[in-house]
Amino acid sequence: MTDVSLISSADNVSDARLHRLASALIKSGLSVEVWALGVATDAPEKVEFHRAPGGRGFAARVIRDLTLPLRTSGKVVIVIAPDLLVTTFFISKFRGQKLVADVHEDYLRLLKDRAWSKGLIGWIAKAIARSATSAARNAHLTSVADQHVPPLTAKRRIVIRNLPDLDLITPSGEMSKMPRAIYIGDVRASRGLHTMLTAAELSPNWAFDIIGAIAPADQSFINSWLETSPARDRVHFHGKLPPAKSWKYAEGAWVGLSLLDQTPAFQDAIPSKLYEYLAAGLATISSSLPRCVALVEESQGGVIALGENEHLAASVAKQLVHWENHPDEVVAIRERGRHWAQNHLLGAAEYQAFASAIKSLLI
Repeated sequence: MTDVSLISSADNVSDARLHRLASALIKSGLSVEVWALGVATDAPEKVEFHRAPGGRGFAARVIRDLTLPLRTSGKVVIVIAPDLLVTTFFISKFRGQKLVADVHEDYLRLLKDRAWSKGLIGWIAKAIARSATSAARNAHLTSVADQHVPPLTAKRRIVIRNLPDLDLITPSGEMSKMPRAIYIGDVRASRGLHTMLTAAELSPNWAFDIIGAIAPADQSFINSWLETSPARDRVHFHGKLPPAKSWKYAEGAWVGLSLLDQTPAFQDAIPSKLYEYLAAGLATISSSLPRCVALVEESQGGVIALGENEHLAASVAKQLVHWENHPDEVVAIRERGRHWAQNHLLGAAEYQAFASAIKSLLI
């Protein structure tokens, strides 16, 4: 019997948090199977990967929610999707498995950022989010991605932040001749898509690499932008990639972008990419979310761009043009950020604590 089954009905196997958790378990000597969407070449190393059946549609996801818990072979089942957590809570009890709920976002707040979360569909989604939080509260172990992420109380709750796994990150190293900025994460409007593209148009000597899954609601906007924008030859969309392949684009890059909107879901958040940019040795530009401001000020590894919408884009572009003309300033900022990351981002200790907690469930 496998030690751990890590399952999701929604996430692709290239998901960064899935990789970090699976890597920690493998390094600790546990056997791990993963059930998720995607292909085996994008799976974490040394796991037994099973492609979850079906596609992205709602009906297929419901089928996965009902069937994936029955297909697991692990003594411990780790669930990283809210709707799947509800069904696995009951099925794992019946099958005598230990349940671990990994909660990486405040699901109720996140729904406020989704245009589709209205009317009957919104009501159902909120009911699922509340049920998932209740199931997480009563799991054998609950891991959350930050202190503020619910449930705030549980049988056994540990915080496993999305700190960098240095085995997955390529250092930026020497800066490329042509200034280049990167973004790694979900590609959608609320995460700064429009801001980045407008900033690209206003900083004509910069190249941009955007790595991540494009939200369906934003695909037509991107298609139109790529047909008409004068910056289209300098902006490259690479799609969703597993972490190690994503971070290959950090090599030679100058700057990492984190331009989340001022939404309820993001007010208390620190994007994992900010930690990762610092660890990779990139200068950062962040929007002015409170905890992002605190992190940038403490690390001295970047700047805060002020304003919203087109004003935020203009602020980002102004900073890029300034750095283009003052590369020595970028070098100094990058070095400060990298040094801070080496001394403050103790991700290995948190992932080891997670693996130890999982092992304790196997006794």
